[in-house]
Amino acid sequence: MRRRSIVALTACAGILLLSTAAAPAAARPAAASEGGSTFAVIGDTPYGDAALAAFPAQIGQINADRRVSWVNHLGDIKNGSSVCSDTYFAQIKQDFDTFADPLVYTIGDNEWTDCHRPSNGSYNPLERLAKVRQVFFPEPGRTLGRPAPVLSYASDGYPENIRYVHSRVSFASVHIVGSNNSMAPWTGHTTATPEQTAEVLGRTAAAIRTIHDAFVEARKRHLASVVLLTQADMFDPTVSNPPFADYYAFEPIVQAIARESAAFRGPVYLFNGDSHVFHIDRPLAADSDWLAFYHVPSVAANLHRITVDGSGNATDYLRVTIHPNDAAVLSWTRVPFTN
Repeated sequence: MRRRSIVALTACAGILLLSTAAAPAAARPAAASEGGSTFAVIGDTPYGDAALAAFPAQIGQINADRRVSWVNHLGDIKNGSSVCSDTYFAQIKQDFDTFADPLVYTIGDNEWTDCHRPSNGSYNPLERLAKVRQVFFPEPGRTLGRPAPVLSYASDGYPENIRYVHSRVSFASVHIVGSNNSMAPWTGHTTATPEQTAEVLGRTAAAIRTIHDAFVEARKRHLASVVLLTQADMFDPTVSNPPFADYYAFEPIVQAIARESAAFRGPVYLFNGDSHVFHIDRPLAADSDWLAFYHVPSVAANLHRITVDGSGNATDYLRVTIHPNDAAVLSWTRVPFTN
């Protein structure tokens, strides 16, 4: 099953990279800005009752930051051992609605992939995914918080995959989750079920298309940089000797990112959550062990990866400033929450 899944995932990657189909016609990208701007990034929050109680004040602090023009949440809106209830989703959506700036939300695994666990309510993860899409993407092509237009892949069945251009940077928020991109067996099973595998194949293909389109946009418009936003940490530095059996479903995505990055002249930035500890590295540089791990043939030294603080470390937000005319393009600082 595992080898067949890898082959199928890789085949999907190859098909999509040959495709030149345009993004859904119904979607409209956000207007580009030629000057610099600043956005905030958070993820893996709120985790637990105390964090949930503090979340509105933290949103208020980000709202009060006049430098921030929009916010990216990298997913995992709950911890991995709490119930994936409709009531909880509605509460987080209500909190999200209080963002004064546009909010781009990237789906995490804790809100659907891992909901099969008894501690999570023993849900069918695919049913929870449908609910997450219903609650958090009620108007595809519009952000949460203060509504702003973005380019949505809702017509393909993936409203959570979005792109936009701002300050000469091509952004893509891509649905890639932990638990081996949702190939980890559900409770009561020793391997992925057929419906689970089908979901992963479809979503992986959609993720690769979204990534590809973001780079096409950047090359076509001669943009300064590409920024990818995901939940999953596909290069987790906190895991020593990671077994490929726990990561294989990421392989075609990593290979696509490497291929696209290597062919792009500017810097590429990957922001992710999942591992909860702030970290910066270049996971596909020439000396990286991840090249062999994911069977990546092309070095992508221009790929910079930033993991944001989360879970018990979610005591700050990352304030990221775009300098479109500088070689590095992005700079950032961690801003502590005051509550």
